[in-house]
Amino acid sequence: MATQAFEEIAETFDFLDDWEDRYRHVIELGKAMPPLDEAFRVPATKVEGCASQVWIRPVIEGEGGGARFDFQGDSDAMIVRGLIAVLHALYSGLSVDEVGRVDAPAELARLGLDQHLSSQRSNGLRAMVERIRRVSAEVAAA
Repeated sequence: MATQAFEEIAETFDFLDDWEDRYRHVIELGKAMPPLDEAFRVPATKVEGCASQVWIRPVIEGEGGGARFDFQGDSDAMIVRGLIAVLHALYSGLSVDEVGRVDAPAELARLGLDQHLSSQRSNGLRAMVERIRRVSAEVAAA
């Protein structure tokens, strides 16, 4: 299960053969993302387990399992901002129930990110996915 926005990223990655070009594309995705307001760069939105500073602010519309999931995010590292943009494409607009069913490792593996990120970046990406899944599960259970 992947959103149209994520499918477009996957198609672009298929088109870009070179990993330098793919990294540049991820960074461009991050640059295109609106910055997170300073007021939301607080401990409650900070993602632990990332080498960089990372903030994810959930934006949920509705209640229960059918609530629509979205989030705002930011990082002090350009590549990580890009990874946040990739996760935004993967999850934004899904219901919180659907978020829990996304096989993020498999979807991200389609982009080859699992093989081309440092272990620190991979751990940080996993921490961001876990934060998204936990917030969605909490809303779905409420």
